[in-house]
Amino acid sequence: MPLNNSFFTLALWCTSLASAQVPVAIGADPVPDKSAPAAMVQLALPSHGEQLLGVFYLASGAGPHPTAIVMHGFPGYEQNLDLAQAIRRAGWNVMAVHYRGSWGVKGTFSYTHAIEDADAEVAFLRDPATATKYHIDTNKIVLIGHSMGGFMVASAGAHDPKVAGVVMISAWNIAGPFTSLPASAEQTAIAKFVQNQTKNDLTPLAGTSAEALGREIFANRAAMVFPTFTQSLATRPVLIITSDDGLSADNDKFATTLQQAGDKQVETLHYATDHSYSDHRIELTSSILKFLATIQ
Repeated sequence: MPLNNSFFTLALWCTSLASAQVPVAIGADPVPDKSAPAAMVQLALPSHGEQLLGVFYLASGAGPHPTAIVMHGFPGYEQNLDLAQAIRRAGWNVMAVHYRGSWGVKGTFSYTHAIEDADAEVAFLRDPATATKYHIDTNKIVLIGHSMGGFMVASAGAHDPKVAGVVMISAWNIAGPFTSLPASAEQTAIAKFVQNQTKNDLTPLAGTSAEALGREIFANRAAMVFPTFTQSLATRPVLIITSDDGLSADNDKFATTLQQAGDKQVETLHYATDHSYSDHRIELTSSILKFLATIQ
């Protein structure tokens, strides 16, 4: 009797997972702790007069727990909450909130506001009342960001020297293409930025336009680039993950810049997949879990 194809495929998949030493948290729930069970709470945390909305996945056990912040990209259709769930299964708290002016959060969206909001998220975790309430180990706060979120975690990590590590997933070097342009190139650069926006990029965003965002980038083209974070991050673990989405060159260059600045804790990984890692979610999650396991 021939083997069922689905069964055979599943068996091969399980074998490959075992041989790759996939972290347990990928496929197994932790033993429940009835006195301090895992939970999800709704969050509204303050940032510059508004309330950032999102969720806090709380790990099982009394803690204190290492805690990660997952920051989404522009505009944030991919939330990467599968990463958050797996990281929680590994014993970490995980927070994920939206920036001002995005996804129903009040206020105006801008890259400058997102940078401020990223700092506010870290400050929220460091607040003694928050740390006590949610059982946070403030010595083990790691920032994980995808696309624009990759830039935001690098920025927030650079601004807070106590952040224990940073994970940049296909990070967007926001002003990279504009850095060397003279002031006379502004209109051309902005027009190209506007042309590159897809139909739904601005739909979840409030108080802005493609032209306004392009002008903001051009005006801040010397600051909204990876190299500004080099000296501040060069003493800490940084995991830089890339894909076949056209962003690898800037990310690879940043990894080299960090290493040249003396950072011996830089790790780079590349996956042959799209910007959302659509067919590499298990590998992406495994890589991040292994990185988190090294955080001291």
